[in-house]
Amino acid sequence: MAKTSKRTSKRASNPRNRMPLILGATAIVAIAAITAVLTLNTSNGSALTTITVADLRQAHAEGDITLLDVREPWEYEQGHVEGAVLMPLIYDTAQQALDAGLDKDEPVYVFCRTGNRSTVASQALVDAGFTDVRNVAGGIVDWVAAGYPVVN
Repeated sequence: MAKTSKRTSKRASNPRNRMPLILGATAIVAIAAITAVLTLNTSNGSALTTITVADLRQAHAEGDITLLDVREPWEYEQGHVEGAVLMPLIYDTAQQALDAGLDKDEPVYVFCRTGNRSTVASQALVDAGFTDVRNVAGGIVDWVAAGYPVVN
């Protein structure tokens, strides 16, 4: 009679050995979710868009724009884009914009040092009802790196 073996792999049944698979699947789902959010935020009709410093430079050159600098006052004093209005994120940029009577339906450009704080402030403006908020990716760091002028 032939001997049959019922071999079960201890490796396959050990939950720890499934961890890389679970982590990999979780990472794929997270990447898909982030991609979906970024796609939705940059699609037509969205109240919040992300632009480059070159886009800001062009808009600035074409006329009067509402440009909010959401950095700290000491950062603003070290150099800012001409015409930028200081509305630090730490003092609730959205409330400051509302208090200043900014038109919720006009474009509002928002920048900071690198784009992190401006992203938070931009979303707060959208949440407060602003319909055309343009977050400047790269902030003043990219602006200066591009050779664009700053004022003190």
